[in-house]
Amino acid sequence: MRTRELFAPTLRQISGEVELASHRLLLRAGFVRQLAAGMYSLLPLGLRVVRKVENIVRQEMDAAGAQELFLPALHPLELWEKTGRAQYWGDELMKLKDRTGRPFCLGGTHEEVVTQLASEVKSYRELPFTLYQIQTKFRDDPRPRGGLVRVREFTMKDAYSFDRDVAGLDCSYDKMVAAYHRIMERVALPYHVVDASGGGIGGWDTKEFELPTESGESHYLRCDSCGYAATPEVAQYKREVQTAGEDELPLERVETPGQRTIDQVTEFLGVPPEKLVKTLIYQADERVVAALVRGDRDLSEDKLQVAVEAKKLEMAAAATIERVSGAPVGFAGPVGIKEVEILADEELRGERNFVTGGNEDDLHLRNVNWGRDFEVNQWADLRNGEAGDLCPGCGGPLTAYRGIELAHVFKLGTIYSEPLAAHFLDEDGERKPMVMGCYGLGTTRMMAAIVEHSHDDAGIVWPMSVAPYEVVIILLNHDDEEHRAVAEKLYEELPQEGFEVLLEDRFERAGVKFKDADLMGIPGQVVVGRLAAEGKVEVRRRGGESRTVQVGDAGTALREILSTNLPA
Repeated sequence: MRTRELFAPTLRQISGEVELASHRLLLRAGFVRQLAAGMYSLLPLGLRVVRKVENIVRQEMDAAGAQELFLPALHPLELWEKTGRAQYWGDELMKLKDRTGRPFCLGGTHEEVVTQLASEVKSYRELPFTLYQIQTKFRDDPRPRGGLVRVREFTMKDAYSFDRDVAGLDCSYDKMVAAYHRIMERVALPYHVVDASGGGIGGWDTKEFELPTESGESHYLRCDSCGYAATPEVAQYKREVQTAGEDELPLERVETPGQRTIDQVTEFLGVPPEKLVKTLIYQADERVVAALVRGDRDLSEDKLQVAVEAKKLEMAAAATIERVSGAPVGFAGPVGIKEVEILADEELRGERNFVTGGNEDDLHLRNVNWGRDFEVNQWADLRNGEAGDLCPGCGGPLTAYRGIELAHVFKLGTIYSEPLAAHFLDEDGERKPMVMGCYGLGTTRMMAAIVEHSHDDAGIVWPMSVAPYEVVIILLNHDDEEHRAVAEKLYEELPQEGFEVLLEDRFERAGVKFKDADLMGIPGQVVVGRLAAEGKVEVRRRGGESRTVQVGDAGTALREILSTNLPA
């Protein structure tokens, strides 16, 4: 490709509202353009990178035995209603109606569609198998940001395994995880594998592949000694045995007019937040439960849902809270609460004389003690993990990290196959639901993540495996016939040596050409300048080594200079 023919409009200035380096550089270098909030066009350079990421993904999926297909982006809404996810996703699911009024949605993921397709399988002899696609996804995110990191329309590889039992699922899952490790290595990204929540997908053994970067919006905890990592919602930690260090004091009623939040109550009563106990009331399927955690901790809804074994968990409505507590939101407490199962975080076992809501408007209670003033129905780990907690493996401190989520794997079991009747007949003739796994990887987000990780002050630094072109020939003086002849010779011969080549032949100043070459991040550069008359060119690795060689040796020099950045 010649730059005179390439559609890659570069920009010198970008709006100050652009926060991430990847967003800024992909715009400046002419890889993407924004159409609307959370919606981006991939320009030719950007599409070349994404296609290379997709090719790596395809190679590893195929090597792991997965089969590619292509599913519709438009889904009948009733499919999502059968699994209960239409309600769960709410406004994030983009909905529309056809001309007959039939409701549809744009696929934010494809569990329902692929499960319905897999329901055509009838016998255990047809299992296992794994299907995957690379497809556009739609999610009406209320706060798109970071360019391609958080968007409303994006491209993702999603794979789905179907097995006859959990043992088979474990095998399929391990194959996909191994494939993801290889993909990350091939695109030259460092990553942490992090235990995570199933969120709107569901399942267990869910893990995220995270690029550690301070510019990311994911939060997780990691032990730098042994490598254990988890998001705060599911993080495990060693709990030190705590014993009550004070005698129980008499229960006191304290008027607290208008004091609802932790900050308000602690300031009003003059007590530290760890002496407060929050009472959070939830609807767990058909039950109402109250979860107790310390005032300076955050409740993990994921842990609570596991503890109560609920399929669906959500904050109780204000009317429900008032019915069981007798008070408006902000004043609920465990003492005297009615028709509610009380779960308490393990950390509270060692607490005495704490403050809770008083189950009356504008009332809190001092010196509340479990056992004396109320009974705990179940003790469980209910709080989010925090930096400084002790690693459950080696006991070292957990460190807080930020990252960009690159991929996510899930063991789904039968949560989709049962409601969508994806059954098979076992060898004994018994009808059973297929056991599923799900494996997602964002290909457009991957491009942004690579740039976020690999850039410098001059621009993008692409690894060879996904660079839009591997070599750019920079013709400094287009008017010099001899220089032009050398550049054309290289443009013809280097592709024959296996390089993808871009010829910088615009009628621009040398400085502009150098700046744009660095901005675009093409790994190899061949400069055709004043030495061309002597049959020599300068061969560079972008931002690194440089050599002057004979024109005929340019390919060999490039291969040597770029060898540490060539795919295996």
